[in-house]
Amino acid sequence: MSGAGGGAQQAVHSLAFRVMRLCRPTLHVDTAPLKFDPCDILFGEDLFDDPIAASHLPRLLSSQSNTSVSDPSDLSYRSRFLLHHPTDSLGFPGLLVLPQAFGAIYLGETFCSYISINNSSNFEVRDVIIKAEIQTERQRIVLLDTSKTPVESIRAGGRYDFIVEHDVKELGAHTLVCTALYSDGDSERKYLPQFFKFIVSNPLSVRTKVRNVKETTFLEACIENHTKANLYMDQVEFEPAQHWSVTALKTADHALEHNLLMGETFKEPVLIRSGGGIYNYLYELKFSSPHSGQVKVEGSNILGKLQITWRTNLGEPGRLQTQHIVGNPITRKEIELDAVEIPPSIILDKPFLVSLKLINLTERVLGPFEVWLSESDLLNEKAVMVNGLQTMTLGEAQAFSSLKFQLNLIATKHGIQKISGITVFDTVEKKTYSSLLELEAICRYMWTHSD
Repeated sequence: MSGAGGGAQQAVHSLAFRVMRLCRPTLHVDTAPLKFDPCDILFGEDLFDDPIAASHLPRLLSSQSNTSVSDPSDLSYRSRFLLHHPTDSLGFPGLLVLPQAFGAIYLGETFCSYISINNSSNFEVRDVIIKAEIQTERQRIVLLDTSKTPVESIRAGGRYDFIVEHDVKELGAHTLVCTALYSDGDSERKYLPQFFKFIVSNPLSVRTKVRNVKETTFLEACIENHTKANLYMDQVEFEPAQHWSVTALKTADHALEHNLLMGETFKEPVLIRSGGGIYNYLYELKFSSPHSGQVKVEGSNILGKLQITWRTNLGEPGRLQTQHIVGNPITRKEIELDAVEIPPSIILDKPFLVSLKLINLTERVLGPFEVWLSESDLLNEKAVMVNGLQTMTLGEAQAFSSLKFQLNLIATKHGIQKISGITVFDTVEKKTYSSLLELEAICRYMWTHSD
Protein backbone atom coordinates (compact mmCIF):
# COMPACT_ATOMS: atom_id res chain seq x y z
CA MET A 1 0.00 0.00 0.00
CA SER A 2 1.56 3.27 -1.07
CA GLY A 3 1.39 6.45 0.94
CA ALA A 4 1.57 10.13 0.19
CA GLY A 5 3.61 12.62 2.14
CA GLY A 6 2.15 15.93 3.25
CA GLY A 7 3.28 19.24 4.60
CA ALA A 8 6.98 18.90 3.69
CA GLN A 9 7.08 17.11 0.37
CA GLN A 10 10.33 18.85 -0.73
CA ALA A 11 12.24 17.89 2.42
CA VAL A 12 14.53 14.87 2.27
CA HIS A 13 13.68 12.37 4.96
CA SER A 14 15.73 9.53 6.32
CA LEU A 15 12.64 7.58 7.33
CA ALA A 16 9.74 6.21 5.32
CA PHE A 17 6.65 4.23 6.27
CA ARG A 18 5.63 1.01 4.55
CA VAL A 19 2.21 -0.48 5.24
CA MET A 20 1.02 -4.03 4.56
CA ARG A 21 -2.46 -5.24 5.39
CA LEU A 22 -2.62 -8.39 7.51
CA CYS A 23 -5.39 -10.79 6.60
CA ARG A 24 -5.95 -14.48 5.98
CA PRO A 25 -4.20 -15.99 2.93
CA THR A 26 -6.08 -17.26 -0.09
CA LEU A 27 -5.94 -20.59 -1.90
CA HIS A 28 -3.56 -20.65 -4.84
CA VAL A 29 -5.29 -21.60 -8.10
CA ASP A 30 -3.16 -23.28 -10.77
CA THR A 31 -3.52 -21.39 -14.04
CA ALA A 32 -2.01 -24.20 -16.16
CA PRO A 33 -4.03 -25.46 -19.16
CA LEU A 34 -6.61 -28.17 -18.73
CA LYS A 35 -5.05 -31.47 -17.71
CA PHE A 36 -6.21 -34.82 -19.04
CA ASP A 37 -5.74 -38.54 -18.64
CA PRO A 38 -3.98 -40.18 -21.63
CA CYS A 39 -6.33 -43.13 -21.41
CA ASP A 40 -9.17 -40.87 -22.58
CA ILE A 41 -7.33 -40.33 -25.86
CA LEU A 42 -5.84 -43.79 -26.41
CA PHE A 43 -8.99 -45.73 -25.62
CA GLY A 44 -12.37 -44.60 -26.92
CA GLU A 45 -15.77 -45.35 -25.42
CA ASP A 46 -16.39 -48.05 -28.03
CA LEU A 47 -13.59 -50.15 -26.51
CA PHE A 48 -16.10 -51.92 -24.28
CA ASP A 49 -18.24 -52.87 -27.28
CA ASP A 50 -15.58 -55.38 -28.36
CA PRO A 51 -15.17 -58.16 -25.75
CA ILE A 52 -11.74 -59.14 -27.08
CA ALA A 53 -10.38 -55.57 -26.92
CA ALA A 54 -11.90 -55.03 -23.48
CA SER A 55 -10.02 -58.08 -22.15
CA HIS A 56 -6.71 -56.33 -22.95
CA LEU A 57 -7.73 -53.15 -21.06
CA PRO A 58 -6.00 -53.98 -17.70
CA ARG A 59 -2.67 -54.62 -19.45
CA LEU A 60 -2.96 -51.40 -21.48
CA LEU A 61 -3.82 -49.34 -18.40
CA SER A 62 -0.89 -50.72 -16.40
CA SER A 63 1.57 -49.98 -19.19
CA GLN A 64 0.17 -46.48 -19.64
CA SER A 65 0.34 -45.71 -15.91
CA ASN A 66 4.02 -46.67 -15.88
CA THR A 67 4.84 -44.32 -18.76
CA SER A 68 2.80 -41.41 -17.33
CA VAL A 69 4.79 -41.20 -14.09
CA SER A 70 6.76 -37.95 -14.13
CA ASP A 71 10.53 -38.19 -14.07
CA PRO A 72 12.23 -35.41 -12.04
CA SER A 73 15.24 -35.55 -14.35
CA ASP A 74 13.06 -34.93 -17.42
CA LEU A 75 13.36 -31.18 -18.07
CA SER A 76 11.01 -31.25 -21.07
CA TYR A 77 7.96 -31.30 -18.76
CA ARG A 78 6.22 -33.67 -21.16
CA SER A 79 3.90 -34.83 -18.41
CA ARG A 80 2.86 -31.40 -17.14
CA PHE A 81 -0.54 -31.72 -18.84
CA LEU A 82 -1.24 -35.19 -17.43
CA LEU A 83 -3.42 -35.99 -14.44
CA HIS A 84 -1.16 -37.71 -11.93
CA HIS A 85 -3.83 -37.55 -9.23
CA PRO A 86 -7.64 -37.14 -9.52
CA THR A 87 -7.52 -33.91 -7.47
CA ASP A 88 -5.21 -32.30 -10.04
CA SER A 89 -8.28 -31.50 -12.14
CA LEU A 90 -9.47 -29.02 -9.48
CA GLY A 91 -6.51 -26.74 -10.06
CA PHE A 92 -5.67 -26.48 -6.34
CA PRO A 93 -2.05 -27.50 -5.68
CA GLY A 94 -2.51 -27.02 -1.93
CA LEU A 95 -0.59 -23.76 -1.66
CA LEU A 96 -1.65 -20.59 0.17
CA VAL A 97 -0.95 -17.11 -1.19
CA LEU A 98 -0.33 -14.02 0.93
CA PRO A 99 -2.24 -10.84 -0.02
CA GLN A 100 -0.74 -9.30 -3.15
CA ALA A 101 -2.85 -6.11 -2.91
CA PHE A 102 -4.51 -4.08 -0.19
CA GLY A 103 -7.89 -5.50 -1.19
CA ALA A 104 -11.39 -4.48 -0.19
CA ILE A 105 -12.21 -3.50 3.39
CA TYR A 106 -15.76 -4.01 4.62
CA LEU A 107 -17.81 -2.64 7.46
CA GLY A 108 -17.75 -4.90 10.50
CA GLU A 109 -14.28 -6.32 9.83
CA THR A 110 -11.13 -5.73 11.86
CA PHE A 111 -8.57 -3.68 9.94
CA CYS A 112 -5.16 -5.10 10.85
CA SER A 113 -2.01 -3.60 9.40
CA TYR A 114 1.71 -4.33 9.63
CA ILE A 115 3.61 -1.02 9.56
CA SER A 116 7.35 -0.71 9.09
CA ILE A 117 9.31 2.54 9.39
CA ASN A 118 12.58 2.18 7.48
CA ASN A 119 15.78 4.17 7.81
CA SER A 120 17.18 4.43 4.27
CA SER A 121 19.96 6.87 5.18
CA ASN A 122 23.59 6.17 6.04
CA PHE A 123 23.35 7.46 9.59
CA GLU A 124 21.40 6.66 12.70
CA VAL A 125 18.23 8.54 13.67
CA ARG A 126 17.34 9.04 17.33
CA ASP A 127 14.42 9.86 19.62
CA VAL A 128 11.76 8.73 17.16
CA ILE A 129 8.17 9.52 18.20
CA ILE A 130 5.77 7.45 16.11
CA LYS A 131 2.04 8.01 15.89
CA ALA A 132 -0.57 6.12 13.87
CA GLU A 133 -4.24 7.02 13.72
CA ILE A 134 -7.35 6.42 11.65
CA GLN A 135 -9.24 9.47 10.39
CA THR A 136 -12.83 9.35 9.16
CA GLU A 137 -15.38 12.03 8.38
CA ARG A 138 -16.61 11.96 11.98
CA GLN A 139 -13.71 11.05 14.24
CA ARG A 140 -10.01 10.41 14.75
CA ILE A 141 -8.87 7.22 16.49
CA VAL A 142 -5.32 6.89 17.79
CA LEU A 143 -3.91 3.40 17.17
CA LEU A 144 -0.32 3.96 18.36
CA ASP A 145 1.44 6.81 20.15
CA THR A 146 5.03 6.55 21.43
CA SER A 147 5.22 10.12 22.74
CA LYS A 148 5.84 8.92 26.29
CA THR A 149 8.24 6.16 25.27
CA PRO A 150 10.06 7.23 22.07
CA VAL A 151 12.08 4.76 20.05
CA GLU A 152 15.64 5.39 21.16
CA SER A 153 17.26 4.90 17.77
CA ILE A 154 16.93 3.26 14.36
CA ARG A 155 20.27 2.33 12.84
CA ALA A 156 21.22 3.04 9.23
CA GLY A 157 19.42 0.55 7.00
CA GLY A 158 17.36 -0.67 9.96
CA ARG A 159 13.67 -0.52 10.66
CA TYR A 160 11.09 -0.45 13.43
CA ASP A 161 7.97 -2.61 12.99
CA PHE A 162 4.60 -2.61 14.73
CA ILE A 163 1.05 -3.88 14.20
CA VAL A 164 -2.16 -1.86 14.61
CA GLU A 165 -5.79 -2.99 14.68
CA HIS A 166 -9.05 -1.11 14.25
CA ASP A 167 -12.66 -2.34 14.27
CA VAL A 168 -14.26 -0.77 11.20
CA LYS A 169 -17.57 0.82 12.21
CA GLU A 170 -18.03 3.52 9.55
CA LEU A 171 -18.58 3.50 5.81
CA GLY A 172 -16.78 5.67 3.29
CA ALA A 173 -13.31 7.18 3.09
CA HIS A 174 -10.74 6.33 5.76
CA THR A 175 -7.18 7.59 6.10
CA LEU A 176 -4.41 5.84 7.99
CA VAL A 177 -2.12 8.67 9.12
CA CYS A 178 1.43 7.68 10.11
CA THR A 179 3.73 10.38 11.50
CA ALA A 180 7.28 10.34 12.83
CA LEU A 181 9.15 13.05 14.73
CA TYR A 182 12.88 12.29 14.85
CA SER A 183 16.40 13.68 15.00
CA ASP A 184 18.58 12.96 11.96
CA GLY A 185 22.37 12.75 11.71
CA ASP A 186 22.73 16.54 11.99
CA SER A 187 20.59 16.53 15.17
CA GLU A 188 17.94 18.42 13.22
CA ARG A 189 14.41 17.69 14.39
CA LYS A 190 12.26 16.57 11.46
CA TYR A 191 8.57 15.72 11.06
CA LEU A 192 7.42 13.06 8.58
CA PRO A 193 3.71 12.57 7.83
CA GLN A 194 2.40 9.91 5.45
CA PHE A 195 -1.20 9.20 4.51
CA PHE A 196 -2.68 5.90 3.36
CA LYS A 197 -6.25 6.14 2.09
CA PHE A 198 -8.81 3.39 1.65
CA ILE A 199 -12.57 3.03 1.22
CA VAL A 200 -14.82 0.98 3.49
CA SER A 201 -17.77 -0.68 1.75
CA ASN A 202 -20.88 -2.40 3.01
CA PRO A 203 -20.48 -6.20 2.93
CA LEU A 204 -24.18 -6.94 3.08
CA SER A 205 -27.59 -5.31 3.08
CA VAL A 206 -30.45 -6.12 5.42
CA ARG A 207 -34.03 -5.61 4.25
CA THR A 208 -36.82 -6.11 6.76
CA LYS A 209 -40.58 -6.56 6.51
CA VAL A 210 -42.94 -6.35 9.47
CA ARG A 211 -46.40 -7.93 9.48
CA ASN A 212 -48.96 -7.86 12.28
CA VAL A 213 -51.29 -10.85 12.64
CA LYS A 214 -53.67 -10.23 15.54
CA GLU A 215 -51.51 -10.15 18.69
CA THR A 216 -48.39 -11.50 16.93
CA THR A 217 -45.79 -9.58 14.94
CA PHE A 218 -43.71 -11.34 12.29
CA LEU A 219 -40.35 -9.93 11.21
CA GLU A 220 -38.70 -11.09 7.99
CA ALA A 221 -35.04 -10.19 7.48
CA CYS A 222 -33.46 -10.66 4.04
CA ILE A 223 -29.64 -10.59 4.06
CA GLU A 224 -27.82 -10.07 0.73
CA ASN A 225 -24.08 -10.63 0.23
CA HIS A 226 -22.35 -7.77 -1.64
CA THR A 227 -18.79 -9.10 -1.34
CA LYS A 228 -16.76 -11.21 -3.77
CA ALA A 229 -16.39 -14.01 -1.23
CA ASN A 230 -18.82 -16.46 0.31
CA LEU A 231 -20.06 -15.48 3.76
CA TYR A 232 -20.79 -18.07 6.43
CA MET A 233 -23.31 -16.70 8.92
CA ASP A 234 -22.30 -17.83 12.41
CA GLN A 235 -25.07 -15.89 14.09
CA VAL A 236 -28.08 -13.87 12.99
CA GLU A 237 -29.94 -13.19 16.21
CA PHE A 238 -32.68 -10.71 16.93
CA GLU A 239 -32.36 -8.83 20.22
CA PRO A 240 -35.89 -7.72 21.16
CA ALA A 241 -36.65 -4.43 22.82
CA GLN A 242 -38.15 -4.21 26.29
CA HIS A 243 -41.49 -6.00 26.73
CA TRP A 244 -40.99 -8.03 23.53
CA SER A 245 -40.23 -11.74 23.30
CA VAL A 246 -38.87 -13.39 20.15
CA THR A 247 -38.83 -16.86 18.61
CA ALA A 248 -36.76 -17.71 15.52
CA LEU A 249 -38.89 -19.69 13.06
CA LYS A 250 -37.30 -22.41 10.95
CA THR A 251 -38.66 -24.93 8.50
CA ALA A 252 -39.34 -28.36 9.91
CA ASP A 253 -36.87 -29.99 7.51
CA HIS A 254 -34.08 -27.59 8.46
CA ALA A 255 -34.67 -28.02 12.18
CA LEU A 256 -34.77 -31.83 11.88
CA GLU A 257 -31.56 -31.93 9.82
CA HIS A 258 -29.84 -29.62 12.29
CA ASN A 259 -30.81 -31.76 15.26
CA LEU A 260 -29.76 -35.03 13.64
CA LEU A 261 -26.45 -33.94 12.12
CA MET A 262 -25.21 -31.19 14.40
CA GLY A 263 -27.04 -31.64 17.67
CA GLU A 264 -26.87 -28.82 20.18
CA THR A 265 -23.07 -28.58 20.55
CA PHE A 266 -22.35 -27.14 17.11
CA LYS A 267 -24.38 -24.64 15.14
CA GLU A 268 -23.99 -25.11 11.41
CA PRO A 269 -23.25 -21.78 9.68
CA VAL A 270 -25.55 -20.58 6.92
CA LEU A 271 -23.84 -20.05 3.55
CA ILE A 272 -24.67 -16.86 1.64
CA ARG A 273 -22.91 -17.00 -1.71
CA SER A 274 -20.81 -14.19 -3.15
CA GLY A 275 -22.08 -11.61 -5.59
CA GLY A 276 -25.69 -11.20 -4.50
CA GLY A 277 -26.57 -14.38 -2.63
CA ILE A 278 -29.47 -13.95 -0.22
CA TYR A 279 -30.93 -15.72 2.80
CA ASN A 280 -34.16 -15.01 4.65
CA TYR A 281 -34.75 -15.20 8.40
CA LEU A 282 -38.16 -15.14 10.07
CA TYR A 283 -38.90 -14.17 13.67
CA GLU A 284 -42.10 -14.27 15.69
CA LEU A 285 -42.47 -11.45 18.19
CA LYS A 286 -45.02 -11.07 20.95
CA PHE A 287 -45.64 -8.09 23.15
CA SER A 288 -45.68 -8.81 26.88
CA SER A 289 -48.12 -6.67 28.86
CA PRO A 290 -46.78 -5.27 32.14
CA HIS A 291 -47.86 -7.16 35.24
CA SER A 292 -48.17 -4.17 37.54
CA GLY A 293 -49.39 -0.61 37.41
CA GLN A 294 -45.90 0.69 38.16
CA VAL A 295 -44.59 -0.27 34.70
CA LYS A 296 -45.10 2.21 31.92
CA VAL A 297 -44.69 1.11 28.31
CA GLU A 298 -43.01 3.68 26.08
CA GLY A 299 -41.76 3.42 22.51
CA SER A 300 -43.37 0.02 22.06
CA ASN A 301 -43.18 0.37 18.26
CA ILE A 302 -39.39 -0.27 18.49
CA LEU A 303 -39.01 -4.02 18.01
CA GLY A 304 -35.26 -4.47 18.52
CA LYS A 305 -32.13 -4.98 16.42
CA LEU A 306 -30.22 -7.73 14.63
CA GLN A 307 -26.79 -9.01 15.68
CA ILE A 308 -24.96 -10.52 12.68
CA THR A 309 -21.60 -12.32 12.76
CA TRP A 310 -19.98 -14.14 9.85
CA ARG A 311 -16.75 -15.60 8.51
CA THR A 312 -15.27 -15.77 5.02
CA ASN A 313 -13.86 -18.84 3.25
CA LEU A 314 -10.74 -19.04 5.42
CA GLY A 315 -12.29 -17.80 8.65
CA GLU A 316 -11.86 -14.02 8.46
CA PRO A 317 -14.43 -12.74 11.00
CA GLY A 318 -16.93 -9.91 10.68
CA ARG A 319 -19.66 -8.46 12.86
CA LEU A 320 -22.49 -5.99 12.31
CA GLN A 321 -25.36 -4.65 14.37
CA THR A 322 -28.36 -3.06 12.69
CA GLN A 323 -30.15 0.04 13.86
CA HIS A 324 -33.38 -0.29 15.80
CA ILE A 325 -36.07 -1.93 13.69
CA VAL A 326 -39.38 -0.11 14.02
CA GLY A 327 -42.63 -2.02 13.64
CA ASN A 328 -46.05 -0.91 12.56
CA PRO A 329 -47.99 1.11 15.15
CA ILE A 330 -50.02 -1.27 17.29
CA THR A 331 -53.18 -0.08 18.99
CA ARG A 332 -53.08 -1.38 22.54
CA LYS A 333 -56.32 -2.53 24.11
CA GLU A 334 -57.66 -0.51 27.01
CA ILE A 335 -59.91 -3.28 28.26
CA GLU A 336 -60.10 -7.01 27.68
CA LEU A 337 -62.93 -9.46 28.23
CA ASP A 338 -62.15 -13.05 29.21
CA ALA A 339 -64.41 -16.03 29.82
CA VAL A 340 -64.07 -17.51 33.31
CA GLU A 341 -66.67 -20.29 33.21
CA ILE A 342 -69.12 -21.59 30.62
CA PRO A 343 -71.51 -24.51 31.19
CA PRO A 344 -70.25 -27.56 29.29
CA SER A 345 -73.75 -28.31 28.05
CA ILE A 346 -76.67 -25.92 27.67
CA ILE A 347 -80.31 -26.98 27.69
CA LEU A 348 -82.46 -25.40 25.03
CA ASP A 349 -84.88 -22.72 26.32
CA LYS A 350 -83.41 -22.99 29.83
CA PRO A 351 -81.49 -20.03 31.37
CA PHE A 352 -77.77 -20.44 32.05
CA LEU A 353 -74.99 -18.26 33.49
CA VAL A 354 -71.73 -17.30 31.81
CA SER A 355 -68.97 -15.99 34.12
CA LEU A 356 -66.83 -13.24 32.57
CA LYS A 357 -63.92 -11.04 33.66
CA LEU A 358 -63.42 -7.44 32.52
CA ILE A 359 -59.69 -6.47 32.67
CA ASN A 360 -58.43 -2.88 32.77
CA LEU A 361 -55.15 -2.81 30.79
CA THR A 362 -54.40 0.86 31.45
CA GLU A 363 -52.80 2.66 34.37
CA ARG A 364 -55.86 4.78 35.08
CA VAL A 365 -59.28 4.08 36.60
CA LEU A 366 -61.98 3.20 34.08
CA GLY A 367 -65.74 2.97 34.47
CA PRO A 368 -68.43 2.61 35.66
CA PHE A 369 -69.53 0.36 32.79
CA GLU A 370 -72.70 -0.90 31.18
CA VAL A 371 -72.76 -4.34 29.55
CA TRP A 372 -75.32 -5.64 27.09
CA LEU A 373 -75.72 -8.04 24.20
CA SER A 374 -75.76 -6.24 20.87
CA GLU A 375 -78.99 -6.48 18.86
CA SER A 376 -77.32 -5.85 15.53
CA ASP A 377 -78.17 -9.37 14.43
CA LEU A 378 -81.70 -10.16 13.33
CA LEU A 379 -83.76 -11.43 16.19
CA ASN A 380 -84.97 -14.44 14.23
CA GLU A 381 -81.35 -15.46 13.61
CA LYS A 382 -80.04 -14.87 17.14
CA ALA A 383 -79.49 -18.20 18.86
CA VAL A 384 -78.46 -16.90 22.31
CA MET A 385 -80.14 -13.92 24.00
CA VAL A 386 -80.15 -12.19 27.37
CA ASN A 387 -82.59 -13.57 29.90
CA GLY A 388 -83.98 -10.75 32.06
CA LEU A 389 -82.54 -7.23 32.22
CA GLN A 390 -80.98 -6.30 28.90
CA THR A 391 -78.30 -4.04 30.44
CA MET A 392 -76.00 -4.82 33.38
CA THR A 393 -74.21 -2.12 35.38
CA LEU A 394 -70.64 -2.60 36.66
CA GLY A 395 -68.55 -0.41 38.93
CA GLU A 396 -65.12 1.11 38.39
CA ALA A 397 -62.10 -0.96 37.36
CA GLN A 398 -58.85 0.11 39.00
CA ALA A 399 -55.61 0.34 37.01
CA PHE A 400 -54.43 -3.09 35.84
CA SER A 401 -57.22 -4.81 37.79
CA SER A 402 -60.33 -6.77 36.81
CA LEU A 403 -64.06 -7.05 37.51
CA LYS A 404 -65.92 -10.36 37.53
CA PHE A 405 -69.59 -10.60 36.59
CA GLN A 406 -72.16 -13.02 35.19
CA LEU A 407 -74.53 -12.80 32.24
CA ASN A 408 -77.90 -14.56 32.40
CA LEU A 409 -78.52 -15.99 28.93
CA ILE A 410 -80.91 -18.37 27.21
CA ALA A 411 -80.48 -20.45 24.05
CA THR A 412 -83.21 -20.60 21.40
CA LYS A 413 -81.55 -22.95 18.89
CA HIS A 414 -79.85 -26.30 19.30
CA GLY A 415 -76.37 -27.29 18.10
CA ILE A 416 -73.08 -25.42 18.37
CA GLN A 417 -74.00 -21.76 18.72
CA LYS A 418 -71.95 -18.59 19.03
CA ILE A 419 -72.30 -16.18 21.93
CA SER A 420 -71.31 -12.89 20.32
CA GLY A 421 -72.12 -9.22 20.41
CA ILE A 422 -71.11 -8.61 24.05
CA THR A 423 -70.72 -4.82 24.28
CA VAL A 424 -69.11 -2.78 27.07
CA PHE A 425 -69.82 0.95 27.44
CA ASP A 426 -67.73 3.31 29.60
CA THR A 427 -70.27 5.75 31.05
CA VAL A 428 -67.59 8.32 31.99
CA GLU A 429 -65.46 8.45 28.82
CA LYS A 430 -68.46 7.62 26.63
CA LYS A 431 -66.55 4.87 24.84
CA THR A 432 -68.10 1.74 23.41
CA TYR A 433 -66.05 -1.47 23.26
CA SER A 434 -67.52 -4.10 20.98
CA SER A 435 -66.35 -7.42 19.54
CA LEU A 436 -64.29 -8.08 22.66
CA LEU A 437 -65.19 -11.74 22.99
CA GLU A 438 -66.83 -14.49 20.98
CA LEU A 439 -67.71 -17.83 22.56
CA GLU A 440 -69.16 -21.12 21.37
CA ALA A 441 -71.57 -23.30 23.31
CA ILE A 442 -73.30 -26.64 22.72
CA CYS A 443 -77.08 -26.28 22.98
CA ARG A 444 -79.20 -29.45 23.14
CA TYR A 445 -82.74 -30.54 23.80
CA MET A 446 -83.77 -31.74 27.21
CA TRP A 447 -84.98 -35.32 26.77
CA THR A 448 -87.48 -36.74 29.27
CA HIS A 449 -88.30 -40.41 29.81
CA SER A 450 -92.04 -41.17 29.53
CA ASP A 451 -93.62 -44.16 31.17
